[in-house]
Amino acid sequence: MIFCFNAGEIFQVAIEIEKNGQVFYEQGQSAVEDPEVKELFAALARDEVNHQKRFETLLSELPEELKRPTVSDLDQELDLYVRDLAGQHVFGASEGFKSEMEKIRTVDDALQLALRFEKDSVIFYLGMHDATCEGKARDIVSMLVKEEQEHVRRLSLQLRRCSDNVRECLVHWPA
Repeated sequence: MIFCFNAGEIFQVAIEIEKNGQVFYEQGQSAVEDPEVKELFAALARDEVNHQKRFETLLSELPEELKRPTVSDLDQELDLYVRDLAGQHVFGASEGFKSEMEKIRTVDDALQLALRFEKDSVIFYLGMHDATCEGKARDIVSMLVKEEQEHVRRLSLQLRRCSDNVRECLVHWPA
């Protein structure tokens, strides 16, 4: 491995991911008509807020040695890399994400997009786990993975329920 992220870097990005997820689920909650999906999105938005607060607390409690950069990065390329990775793949604000949101026409579309982005979150955190050197920090990143996996599970169950009931309610996603 050429470099290792520190736990401080991981938590900073995780906080941004959770903020973006919150916005997505809040928009989704107001966009869908299906009451079950509306409640699921409301619960996931609350989870994202809770995760964000927990990550902020964990970040503030990290020992200084876990917040220090692990490599000399005068041009802040590592920080930019991590932020770009998160922005492109996990509830990012890129044009690609906005374009995907514009394609949502049904509850199934909204659930599938949410599921895809939650899976991207799991993949992102797994990648960060592999690039985190410290033992304790790696354990904390493992916790992030489990949190996002729970979202994947809940969304998958709801998608299955909707598909079984052939619900194709229209959504009114904000432009």
